[in-house]
Amino acid sequence: MRRRMVNAYLSSVISISMVLLLVGIASMILVNTDSVSDYFKENMKVSVLMLPEVSEEQALDYKETVASKPFIHTAEFVSRRQGEEEMKQMLGEDFLSVFETSPIPVSIDITLVADYVVEDSLEVVKNILSESALVDEVVYQKSLVEDLNANLGKISAIIGVFIILLLFISFVLISNTVRLNVYARRFTIHTMKLVGATRSFIRGPFLARAAFFGVLSALIAIMIIIGMLFVIKTGFVSLFELFDLRLLLLAMGIVLVSGVVICVVSSYFVVNKLLSLDKSELYY
Repeated sequence: MRRRMVNAYLSSVISISMVLLLVGIASMILVNTDSVSDYFKENMKVSVLMLPEVSEEQALDYKETVASKPFIHTAEFVSRRQGEEEMKQMLGEDFLSVFETSPIPVSIDITLVADYVVEDSLEVVKNILSESALVDEVVYQKSLVEDLNANLGKISAIIGVFIILLLFISFVLISNTVRLNVYARRFTIHTMKLVGATRSFIRGPFLARAAFFGVLSALIAIMIIIGMLFVIKTGFVSLFELFDLRLLLLAMGIVLVSGVVICVVSSYFVVNKLLSLDKSELYY
């Protein structure tokens, strides 16, 4: 009998841990939504094309000036040779043969701070950069900016709905698991009620056990999440950089609190329901 109880509790802990693992993964996505959004925005390039007569030394000096501006995330100098190599890859090796001199100017590729990657702010940035006498043109893909912001908004909404749905499913699954464990001891509850034990006295051990199982299951789920993060850090460094470690601690806290709260609340309602049953109803 004792072995059967141990197996039942072990299977419950494993089941709850797997559900909390899903909650943890969803929580990581939720708390890092802004980080992911900023990552895509801060990787959208804006090209500052210099006038044909601008030398590479002048362009490098201008790059240092641009890099110091508060709305600039990164600034990279692109030499005339680098520009020619990029054009060769797109147009073929012979594209320069029709020109007497190279038409490729030196340029600066910049990325902006995420808050500035919106249409109005980009126009302001474009005007500021164009004020320099060295700059010929500032180029960025306007349609890409619009699509990026629209799609990130849709993705955030979908993630929000997914999180709510997942939390509901988690509550139902964990509640059913807890209910089965408590229901298996319905006769013990009835016996305690017959000898005069109060509701709170009967509920106490069940709620304490539920809290323990919630913490244990959450810790198992958190350890699995940490293992997954270690694998990501080892094999996918750029993906790992999307995660804010402080927010990851928040996600793990959500897993811990979810495990305890769902287990305790489920046990509370199940025990209360069993306390209200007559003896004849215990057999159904």
